[in-house]
Amino acid sequence: MKNILCFGDSNTWGYTPISGVRYSLNERWPRVLSSIIGSQFHIIEEGLNGRTIANNVEGRLARSGAELLPILLESHRPLDVVIVSLGTNDLLNDFKLSSKDIAQNMKALCISISNNEFITQQESKTKILLISPPHLATLPEEDQLLFKGGFEKSQQLAGHYQKIAKELGINFLDAQEFIQTTDIDGIHWTVEQHKKLAESISERIKAMFSSSE
Repeated sequence: MKNILCFGDSNTWGYTPISGVRYSLNERWPRVLSSIIGSQFHIIEEGLNGRTIANNVEGRLARSGAELLPILLESHRPLDVVIVSLGTNDLLNDFKLSSKDIAQNMKALCISISNNEFITQQESKTKILLISPPHLATLPEEDQLLFKGGFEKSQQLAGHYQKIAKELGINFLDAQEFIQTTDIDGIHWTVEQHKKLAESISERIKAMFSSSE
């Protein structure tokens, strides 16, 4: 059985737009992926509301993915695939990050996966699938200042992420090609969008292992 770690933010956790209630097991994309990809794959959910690539949030513990991921790589080893789906929260205006800054943080995160001692010890190489999040949609008035300039930056992330993937020799998927963020809150996804993304990821994962066999 191949182990796949899904490392992401509130959309990986399963945050329902506006209400914040967690989608059921059968609705959020990692569990949908588990149901369709086949019994030879074990899907591990690691989503967290507010998670960023490398920045902590005042008043919220352990939001930096870069700080927490090494612990999870050890906890869930051995891992055949690490899916990284982050970047939306990094668009917050408080961080003052450009899309290129966000991408550089992502590059460092992906390198840290490849160089992690519990990854390098493995006999088979751990694959990385980098997912660029879909663009921000229409934000409620109260969130527009929080994400000032975020829409434009969200449109630029895929290009930067794809370049990183090519440089590092890792796999890449642009979620915007398959789903669009809902206008309900401009940040999160509907159940249908979770399903579509899971289907796209399933096909990509199968292709990754098919090409390596």
